[in-house]
Amino acid sequence: MYPIGYKHRVVGLLFLARREAGKIHVLLVWLLAILLLVSAGAAYRVLSSRLKRMQSGVSLPISLDAYPRRIGQWIGEDVPIPLNIQEVAGNDAFVNRLYKNKSNKEWVNVYIAYTAQPRTMLGHRPRVCYVAGGWIHDGTEPSQLTTRSGRELSCLIHRFHKPSPNYEATVVLNFYIVNGVFASDHKVFSGIEWRIPNIGGGPARYVAQVQISSLLENSTRSAAGDMADLILGLLPDETGRIKAVEYVGSFGGR
Repeated sequence: MYPIGYKHRVVGLLFLARREAGKIHVLLVWLLAILLLVSAGAAYRVLSSRLKRMQSGVSLPISLDAYPRRIGQWIGEDVPIPLNIQEVAGNDAFVNRLYKNKSNKEWVNVYIAYTAQPRTMLGHRPRVCYVAGGWIHDGTEPSQLTTRSGRELSCLIHRFHKPSPNYEATVVLNFYIVNGVFASDHKVFSGIEWRIPNIGGGPARYVAQVQISSLLENSTRSAAGDMADLILGLLPDETGRIKAVEYVGSFGGR
């Protein structure tokens, strides 16, 4: 026989034990949740810091400013771009020059922009930027031309004009260099894989945009044929090698 009230005391003790065990369980759950939050926060800060370093801009071994100011009969001078436009473009490097051909008086404006974050280049196509600047798009057509070295270059020819009373027309020859390969269309680097930083190592992933504009299409074609190989020499090829590094002392005839 158990003493009177014994069972009630046992039940009470079991209840208290379960309640305390429940408290300990809840406490452990909260401690685990806090530990996970702290760990996740630390991991996020490390990853965020790494991504910021990767997205802060990639410097080329040779500055784009080393691009020659004298190319055959073409003589160029820098044309400044307002700081607010530079910030909107978000490129890692750029060159903007007016080149004049001393033999036939032709002129072209040459704009070269480089970025290791290809997604930033998608919104700066001629059909976007020129229209945003008040130009009316008259048409775009694919084309081909041959560089000095005999390399075949695919490009797009864009035509724009500004309406009266201040009528003005321009032709823009546009192409891209994507990891050392010529491309005419932005769709080459518009996929989702191009919208995240290159964290896998290996050769740098980049896009360079080249816009050569003038009043006459023939002027843009002539300049592109003379200049494209030199542009390519300043940028990493498909293996990450930059040819201009090997002959930087004589590069360009500045």
